[in-house]
Amino acid sequence: MAAPMSDTFSFCMDPAGQARRALEVRFISNVKGKGLFATRNIKKGETIFVEKPVVSAQFLWNALYKYRACDHCLRALETAEENAQRLLGKPQALPHPEQCSIRKELHQHCPACQVAYCSAECRQLAWEQYHQVLCLGPSRHDPNHPLSKLQEAWRNIHYPPETSSIMLMARMVATVKQAKDKDCWIKLFAQFCSKTANEEEEIVHKLLGDKFKGQLEVLRVLFTEALYDDHLSRWFSPEGFRSLFALVGTNGQGIGTSSLSQWVHACDALELPPQEREQLDAFINQLYKDMERETGEFLNCEGSGLYMLQSCCNHSCIPNAETSFPDNNFLLHLTALEDIGPGEEICISYLDCCQRERSRHSRNKTLRENYLFVCSCPKCLAQANDPDVTSEEEDEEEEEVEGEPDDAELEDEMTDV
Repeated sequence: MAAPMSDTFSFCMDPAGQARRALEVRFISNVKGKGLFATRNIKKGETIFVEKPVVSAQFLWNALYKYRACDHCLRALETAEENAQRLLGKPQALPHPEQCSIRKELHQHCPACQVAYCSAECRQLAWEQYHQVLCLGPSRHDPNHPLSKLQEAWRNIHYPPETSSIMLMARMVATVKQAKDKDCWIKLFAQFCSKTANEEEEIVHKLLGDKFKGQLEVLRVLFTEALYDDHLSRWFSPEGFRSLFALVGTNGQGIGTSSLSQWVHACDALELPPQEREQLDAFINQLYKDMERETGEFLNCEGSGLYMLQSCCNHSCIPNAETSFPDNNFLLHLTALEDIGPGEEICISYLDCCQRERSRHSRNKTLRENYLFVCSCPKCLAQANDPDVTSEEEDEEEEEVEGEPDDAELEDEMTDV
């Protein structure tokens, strides 16, 4: 893979230059850093851009529990029927199987380590960017291989629900090690926002828990044994490793893929007689309930990636855009939730729908704990004089949300990937 330009648009899937004409990145302040702004009218429902990640990786526990995904683009590799059967723990035939988009005849494996890919193209792209360094070859079953020890240590520290992966950092290192223009890649990674030392410690604490300092050192030693490179010596120092860890913790965008959700979307688009439509919708609703009862909330192939443009999007409690993964792979789509005018900042929400409906105090508590900032969006400013308390109703609502989800929530969970 050729070394990219040191340019925020480098990974935008935009051959006609539409995104460049629709938006620009501006520096806002030392507190907020960069922001993404519209340069023309953007209509509600319009895809603002589609972006591939600089690097991405499936979560390690997710992969261990046989959520089969392409090792490069995270495309789900199971058919929709196989996906449903695994999540249900029993045989299950699906109506309209022709609506499943998985093409198994295209799947390939690395001939040395046998990791799976959805296509020859993904296998080649991985090999050219990072896999030559990370391929375990005949040592893929050796628990004492340095990379195997690193992955096992990470799994023992970072349990589900997963929010990051040590392999995202490993692929950053491997990408630089394989690159002809190493400095260009290092500069590209440096474009992601950086934090102060205290903020970095808070991010690491959030990811690893109360024993984070000792655990971070364990990971650093294993990381160094597996991947050390003189060109990246700073990344392997205690301070540099903490910064790298914080970079991934701050900028990593969750990725979710599911062949079953793709099948559901395709079924939703079918033109059916009313009675047949009613029967299909009832079948899908019951399928969601049965899977949730058997498997809980872990329904998708999950991972995270670093996205240049998406990382420039600031948070708002009343976002005008949202991210999704409708292609069943790592391609991120940013879509306008409302009309956006020239000069207006394009904002997404770091909170889910339920969290956004809570009080300003509750919203900012979540943002402080997870992202280390206090929101000053129009909604928060309008509620600035509200009491700084969390109401009993919200506490009860939170317990309810953490308990049994309703049908609509289950459907959103399955289809909004």
